[in-house]
Amino acid sequence: MTNGRILVVDDEPQIRRVLRTTLSAQGYEVFDARTGEEALDAIREQRFDLILLDMNMPGMGGLAACREIRAGSDTAIIMLTVRDSEHDKVTALDAGADDYITKPFGSPELSARIRAALRRLPVAAGHADVLHLDGVEIDLAVRRVRRNGKELRLTPKEYDLLQYLVANPGTPIPHTKLLQAVWGPDYGDQVEYLRVFVNQLRKKIEPDPSHPRHLLTEPWVGYRFEP
Repeated sequence: MTNGRILVVDDEPQIRRVLRTTLSAQGYEVFDARTGEEALDAIREQRFDLILLDMNMPGMGGLAACREIRAGSDTAIIMLTVRDSEHDKVTALDAGADDYITKPFGSPELSARIRAALRRLPVAAGHADVLHLDGVEIDLAVRRVRRNGKELRLTPKEYDLLQYLVANPGTPIPHTKLLQAVWGPDYGDQVEYLRVFVNQLRKKIEPDPSHPRHLLTEPWVGYRFEP
């Protein structure tokens, strides 16, 4: 029994070797690919729990690969990047990544990021399993969201964020509390995560994303869900 199946996608052989050794020692089953194209082929043939995806690769590149993967899969994705600007981080999240980590990184940080990406929120007790709003059906029991009967593809963290907000209707939830509830206790300052993920959710479930009715911003505090 493994802790999960991880696909490492990086064009540098040394990084693939180090990550394979490190993650295998932690109980993960590790596979690797050299390019985004190889990663897409691997994903068509096998199921993975998480993908570590380098942003800067020859060929289609990490961002394009991330978008392509996300179009057909809700597998957790962590982007690996040598750049640490907020713009690059937001770009990675916008492409569909659940998280990012900046090179060089240590084994403890990588392990924490992987655990955060793989963690799933349990369904909150005392709340209806199915919620209906403006043609959108949110089924908490099976982690499924539909609009007018058509299934919407949410990333794992988009769903966990929506689930947490839905479980606390009408309550302003601070940024730090949301981050730590959805990503884990090591998070709290990454407000750009929330901005990107809330915007993505609004595009998927709001009738008019530019004038949201359900996923509301609480200025200087956080966000609030109104059914």
